[in-house]
Amino acid sequence: MNENSSQTIKELSEDQEIKNSSELDNDSTSQNEEDLSFEKSDIPSADSSSSRTNTDFDNAGFTQEEFASLLGKYDYNFKPGDLVKGTVFALEPKGAMIDIGAKTAAFMPVQEVSINRVEGLNDVLQPSESREFFIMSEENEDGQLALSIRRIEYQRAWERVRQLQKEDATIYSEVFATNRGGALVRVEGLRGFIPGSHISARKIKDDLEGEYLPLKFLEVDEERNRLVLSHRRALVEKKMNRLEVGEVVVGSVKGIKPYGAFIDIGGVSGLLHISEISHEHIETPHNVLNVNDQMKVMIIDLDSERGRISLSTKALRTKRSQQLQLKQYNFTYLFCARISELKPHYSYTSIFN
Repeated sequence: MNENSSQTIKELSEDQEIKNSSELDNDSTSQNEEDLSFEKSDIPSADSSSSRTNTDFDNAGFTQEEFASLLGKYDYNFKPGDLVKGTVFALEPKGAMIDIGAKTAAFMPVQEVSINRVEGLNDVLQPSESREFFIMSEENEDGQLALSIRRIEYQRAWERVRQLQKEDATIYSEVFATNRGGALVRVEGLRGFIPGSHISARKIKDDLEGEYLPLKFLEVDEERNRLVLSHRRALVEKKMNRLEVGEVVVGSVKGIKPYGAFIDIGGVSGLLHISEISHEHIETPHNVLNVNDQMKVMIIDLDSERGRISLSTKALRTKRSQQLQLKQYNFTYLFCARISELKPHYSYTSIFN
C-alpha cells in the first residue's frame, strides 16, 4: 500500500514537471513570434528616402558623375566595324575563342586569323595573348560575336601601299603565279597584278614564278580592290638615271606591231614608232624590221612618269646626214688639190695629202 502510494506520488510529480516545461516552451515560442511579427506598411520601398541609410554622396568616395562614367565603361555596345581588345583563351580546330568582356565569348574563324597564308592558328595566336580584334557582324542567336584579325591587317595594308605610291617607292615582291594576262604578286599581304605589257622584255613570263622583281605602283584602288604594278617602269627608272635624250644606243628588236617596234636597250624596252623609222613612208614595220635585228637607235624622249622610252632611227639618219655634210664641207679644207688639166666646163685635179 505504501509502495503504491509512493509510486503514484512520484508519477504525479513527473507529470507536473513535464507540464510546467511545456508551458515554458509555449511562452518562449509565443514571445519569438511577437518579436518577428511586422506589418507590410512598415517596409519602405526602394524609392523611399527612408530606405537609404546614407544619403550623403559627397562622403561616398566618388561623385555621381564618376559613378556614371564607371558604369559606362562596362556598358558594352559592340557594333560591326568596331575594334575591341580581347584575350585568347582557347584555340580550336575551326577558330579561336576570344574574351572581349561580352556576356558570351566571341569567336574568330581560322580564315580570319591573318591576311597572309598560315598553316595554323598557332602561327599567329597563343593562349592568354591580348590584342586588337575587328568585329565582323552582329551577335548570332547564341549572343556570340564574330571577330577578325585579317580585316585589321587588310585596312592597314591599303594604308601602307597608298603611302608607298605617294612616295613613288620601288618595292620588291615575289611572283607566286602567272596567267595569260600577266603575273601575280603579294604586296603587304594584298594581291597585286603585273600586266604582261609591264614585264621586262628580257623576262619569259612562264619562268617568272618564284622570282623577286623590282616594281612600281601603277594603280592603287581599295574600293575596286585593284592593285596594279609595273616591272618595266621600275627598270626604266633605274635605267633612265644613266640615259640621256639624244644618246645613241644599240638595241635588239623584241617585238613588232603595226604601229612600231619594241627595242630592248640594256634590259628595258623602248618604242620605235613607225613614224620614227624612216623619212620615207612605210606601210608596216614588218617590211623593214625583223625580230632579233641588232640596230642603233637614238633616244628622243624619256618619260619616267609612265616608264616609257621613245626611240628613233629617222633622227639618227638625220644626224648622220648632217655629219656627212659637215665632213664634205670640211673636205675642201683638209685636202689639197692640183689642177692637172683644164677644160671649158670642167677640170682634172690630183688630190694629195
